Amino acid sequence: MTRLVLTRHGQSVWNKENRFTGWVDVDLTEKGEAEARRGGELLKAEGFAPTYAYTSVLKRAIRTLHFALEGVDRLWIPVEKSWRLNERHYGGLTGLNKTEVTEAHGAEQVKIWRRSFDIPPPPLPLDDTRHPRFDPRYAALDPDALPAGESLKLTLERVAPYFSGAIAPRLEAGEEVIISAHGNSLRALMKLLFDIPDAGIVSLEMPTGNPLLIELKGLTPVSARYLDTERAQDLPPCP
Repeated sequence: MTRLVLTRHGQSVWNKENRFTGWVDVDLTEKGEAEARRGGELLKAEGFAPTYAYTSVLKRAIRTLHFALEGVDRLWIPVEKSWRLNERHYGGLTGLNKTEVTEAHGAEQVKIWRRSFDIPPPPLPLDDTRHPRFDPRYAALDPDALPAGESLKLTLERVAPYFSGAIAPRLEAGEEVIISAHGNSLRALMKLLFDIPDAGIVSLEMPTGNPLLIELKGLTPVSARYLDTERAQDLPPCP
């Protein structure tokens, strides 16, 4: 048996402002920092001792990981950052207030954009400065690989090969691993691990800054629980 921790970053500035964030590199709020520190304390209480860590290239996830590793006195372990663990790209919705978008387009349309598995939001034009091709952290990537807007299905398509190629071999070797990422990239991982059907993933939520501890046999979950029970969300049954 090995253990995997998935943790969504603590509350971000745009979470607080109710904006579609996606790939925009916003920071944690004070509340978000406190959530991340609390996550580290809970991991320490569990005796969790990761040997390897993964995160996105966005500071809210990176800083949340640092708080977690500080809590378990493991700041020294290797950390691998990948754009493939970034949040879902919200395309033309990026930066917009969710309430204002709902008023403009209607609740049903916004629900489709936010919660459907395979319908992406309107894409960003290639000349929009919000497009990731203008961000130096993606300069080495093929511009055609960079999204202008993603559904959860498209997010899964970039997360899945990274999980199978980089993360899964460490878990199969018995290493304890922590992944600090984002609501939708982690939902994609949950869909993989728990074999959640397309319709079932729509209702899955991940709370900010609350570590999800998963016990695995090979790559199959045998148990899963949020460490902060007061802020837990419903979890799918283990396969």
